[in-house]
Amino acid sequence: MVTAPDVPTVVVVMGVAGSGKSTVGALLARRLALPFLEADDLHPAANRAKMAAGRPLDDEDRRPWLTALSDWIKEATDSGRGGVVACSALKHPYRDQFRRAGAGVWFLHLALDPLIARQRVQRRTGHFMRARLEESQYAALEPLRPDEPGTTVDAGATPQAIVDEAVKALSAAR
Repeated sequence: MVTAPDVPTVVVVMGVAGSGKSTVGALLARRLALPFLEADDLHPAANRAKMAAGRPLDDEDRRPWLTALSDWIKEATDSGRGGVVACSALKHPYRDQFRRAGAGVWFLHLALDPLIARQRVQRRTGHFMRARLEESQYAALEPLRPDEPGTTVDAGATPQAIVDEAVKALSAAR
């Protein structure tokens, strides 16, 4: 088992809707003995309503959400408790904002075939994200750049296999 001092302060599990961010993030947090945050919980009600109506968010809609996430990352790093957050983090500027919020932020990009992602979202119940928004997420997605700390994994693998691969990548990053 990897302990919290062996990992970055905050791991951002990123990807489009349906990639498994929440499932993988919760498992990874448990494995690393770190607190877990589901970033969707920080969306303002207006954002949730917009997505539930099938309308994609724009950068202005995302601004308060990104600020709340950055505040959480800053508190997690300043306090030394760290954490794992499941967050789409689709664009490079968003990830830069998170990296400015706290030292040691590391990204786990769950890459997934668009058809599989759409099928997964269609099967979900009780979530505000609609399958028809999947296309807008792929259009906005900017994969990790070489200067960004993290790794990209195939989100078609089992959640446990993804967590195992993430732990290996985290260890190698140290």
